[in-house]
Amino acid sequence: MSHPIRRLPLALMAEFLLAGTVLGQSPLTWKQVQAKFQGANPTLQAGQIGIEESKASEVTAFLRPNPQVTATIDQLDPFTTNPYRPIGLALPLVSLNYLHERQHKRELRLESAQKATGIAVSQQTDLERNLLFGLRTAFVQLLQAKQVLALAKDNLDYFDRELTVSRARFNAGDIAHVDLDRLELQRVQYESDFETANVNLRSAKIILLTLLNDRTPLEQFDVTGSFESGSKLEPLDTFHTVALESRPDLKAAVQTIEKAQTDYKLAVANGSADPTFGVDFARNPPLTAYFGVGVNIPLRVFDRNQGEKERTRLDVTRAERLHDAATAQVFSDVDSAYVALVSASNLLRAYKEKYLETSTRVRDTVAYSYQHGAAALVDFLDAQRDYRAVQAAYLNLTGTYLTAVGQLNLAVGREAIDY
Repeated sequence: MSHPIRRLPLALMAEFLLAGTVLGQSPLTWKQVQAKFQGANPTLQAGQIGIEESKASEVTAFLRPNPQVTATIDQLDPFTTNPYRPIGLALPLVSLNYLHERQHKRELRLESAQKATGIAVSQQTDLERNLLFGLRTAFVQLLQAKQVLALAKDNLDYFDRELTVSRARFNAGDIAHVDLDRLELQRVQYESDFETANVNLRSAKIILLTLLNDRTPLEQFDVTGSFESGSKLEPLDTFHTVALESRPDLKAAVQTIEKAQTDYKLAVANGSADPTFGVDFARNPPLTAYFGVGVNIPLRVFDRNQGEKERTRLDVTRAERLHDAATAQVFSDVDSAYVALVSASNLLRAYKEKYLETSTRVRDTVAYSYQHGAAALVDFLDAQRDYRAVQAAYLNLTGTYLTAVGQLNLAVGREAIDY
């Protein structure tokens, strides 16, 4: 039995290696998060399997009809007058039949299956587009939570420094005890902001890890990226053009029209008669052998596939109307996302050019005046509250802007605006 003291160095070494692993975890960029998501998300993996299933259906669609072989022995007479030759008068017959499909039915079935695969690919791309928007939103929320936590910590540290000065003033008899108590009570708000921001940060990590299907401990997981607004936007018509070219759901709507047209051609072809060619070989006892050929043509008098012809013809019109609806939805999505992004961009510009600097200047000026007895306590507390509100509003607005960028990219169908 090993002594506990002998196991101590091993425990310390394991702890050291674990700490090195934690410290070695570098924050993930957006591109790394996106790649990890595309490789690990089970919903995307299930959609990819669906595409492979559709490709397997192409094989089935292009198969030829199986030939049919029939073997017959007729005229068996076990009760013949010659019991030693019960099959002496038997008539053996072997026939081979094959259905010949006319009007390119097999080729049309393959074309329809291939277009179904194309639709499945476009729908998978559209699924990925929507899931990536949710992933990007979670990524932005995590970046925002980190910024809010940093702001809460800075505010708490700043207020603690002010409290240190105020305690010194109280000890010197420069301020009343009630003013110091009010300042001490105000610190609770900053502590609450810090704790709330810490909880929100952990919640944002949990959401992003769930989307990544990752079990990394929260303390080891982190992301990095720019949390700033971008440059000038392109005109709205530019995004309309890109969306019409890139939206996978719109592409799927076009492919649905093409498949409906192919299905209509197939329905028309299925209304034609397919002959069955046959050849047979037989022997007439005792030695005479012969063969024959034949063709079987069904008479399409009543059933000419009229129902399927009409259904597929209407399905073409239905697909065209759905394409029109999808096009209108594309314009609506782009317009709505563009307006939201422009609004957030305009507000951010005002904050950058005026409000952030003004709130900082007012806070520092009033704090300096208060510490030197030239401002009232209520003015000092109001300035602190206004600064906190402006800075928090700016961070929230930046998060709204980045989410709007993701919304516009979602509406366009690709990353038309770099993050």
